Amino acid sequence: MNPLPDCPECRCEYSYEDRGLYVCPECAHEWPVEAGAEEAEQPKVIRDANGNPLQDGDSVTVIKDLKVKGSSAVVKVGTKVRNIRLVVGDHDIDCKIGGIGAMKLKSQFVKKA
Repeated sequence: MNPLPDCPECRCEYSYEDRGLYVCPECAHEWPVEAGAEEAEQPKVIRDANGNPLQDGDSVTVIKDLKVKGSSAVVKVGTKVRNIRLVVGDHDIDCKIGGIGAMKLKSQFVKKA
């Protein structure tokens, strides 16, 4: 009997197979059965709204008015954000915006400057 691989995200040992995918019951991460350990460990490439790959330290421009949660402030279209940091999660860009402060952005709402 082949043991199932541990989850590459949270290292849970209780993964199971479902319709050609391995599934983690603790973090709900799914990955293909045919993927080897090398593929599971590769970092995800984060891309902007135009499909350009982003890296730490890049400058980006906001392409849509974004409401700041818990505040009446708005990040306006065309706001340039310098020195971004890429992180893992739903909001994959960590940055500081002048007049607002530290913030997390989704890459789908920015373009590389």
